[in-house]
Amino acid sequence: MTVRIYKEVEFDASHRLLQYAGKCHNLHGHRWKVEVWIEGVPDPVSCILLDYARIKQVVQRFDHQIVLNAADPMVGAIEQFHPVVVTDGDPTSELLARIIADDLDAECRIVGVGARVTRIRVWESPNAYAELDR
Repeated sequence: MTVRIYKEVEFDASHRLLQYAGKCHNLHGHRWKVEVWIEGVPDPVSCILLDYARIKQVVQRFDHQIVLNAADPMVGAIEQFHPVVVTDGDPTSELLARIIADDLDAECRIVGVGARVTRIRVWESPNAYAELDR
């Protein structure tokens, strides 16, 4: 039996877009919201597809972090005072959707469940999100 679960997680993080010529080139923060749909076959004993707490834990690695493009010259300076989460490319909502979906898929494999992310939305404001369907 295939089932789909849904989880919503919020986190606070700052970022900047190195390759963008506009306001978002400046370091700034958001209250991010992630909505994720995971589909697969639940564990036959527990009947759980993936623990909601594990989903939250994967997403929360970004909470209260500074997220920057690995090529950003600010990384080295900020790392002297605070850890930096680096991404291969500008940390847009589009890229974060892909990264979080990949991390959740990996988590499913780690815990041995036959499940995967089928849809994810990453909101960077109350009226703007990126959505990835797989």
